[in-house]
Amino acid sequence: MSQYIRARQPGGTYFFTVVTHQRQPLLASAEMVERLRQAFRQVMARRPFAVEAMVILPDHLHCLWRLPSDDVNYSERWRQIKRFVSIGVGVDKNQRGEKALWQRRYWEHVVRDEKDWRRHCDYIHYNPVKHGYVTRPSDWPHSSFARAVAQGRYEPGWGEDAPPGIGEMDYE
Repeated sequence: MSQYIRARQPGGTYFFTVVTHQRQPLLASAEMVERLRQAFRQVMARRPFAVEAMVILPDHLHCLWRLPSDDVNYSERWRQIKRFVSIGVGVDKNQRGEKALWQRRYWEHVVRDEKDWRRHCDYIHYNPVKHGYVTRPSDWPHSSFARAVAQGRYEPGWGEDAPPGIGEMDYE
């Protein structure tokens, strides 16, 4: 079995891509999006962290998390989130007896600085446009974009054109 070495930085900010099993559109229903949101709330109540940006698409999600200053354990948080979402969902099981809802691994990246943070926020919020679901980030309902606009981080019309600096980013 492969040994994955994950980056760990206490109190770090991390970008994640989490994908459904075989890219099935399992997050396309309002019920599944709400189930995912509830899972986040449950895990955040037990193991706090801040979600700085997020988008949920039918077959994957992207998010930026900031962990508490003395904590590096995002893996346990993801395990619990995936588990909470999977409870009660009727999907097939794989050869290991696990529900075939999520890909086993996920992509993570330690955000290095403010410029890196901004590029990843832009990537997250522009992702529904990139995939052709909407023509503007403000039209996608399962995103932190509206919150970011309310906080003054974006102008309401941002993303009508592809933002600079994300063209080479492909975390799908």
